[in-house]
Amino acid sequence: MEVKINREIGDYTESVYFGLSLRQFIFSILACGVAVGLYFLLKPLFGIETLSWVCILGAAPFAAIGFFSWHGMTAEKDILTKYLNFIYK
Repeated sequence: MEVKINREIGDYTESVYFGLSLRQFIFSILACGVAVGLYFLLKPLFGIETLSWVCILGAAPFAAIGFFSWHGMTAEKDILTKYLNFIYK
């Protein structure tokens, strides 16, 4: 019997739902909420095709933030670091 272990223990992520980590799952739910909110908010103003593109473009940043990682930093930490460097530079 063989148990597979990641070479780097820091690379381990626990899957919560549908194989997503908790962070990815929360941002996916947030992206869906933004898309639904935009749909009902802008439904009287736009046609269905334009509205669908607005929903996709509105939800995409939230979905991307959930999966973004740069040199081990999540998107929130990266944005906060860049903001703080800009303010205190």
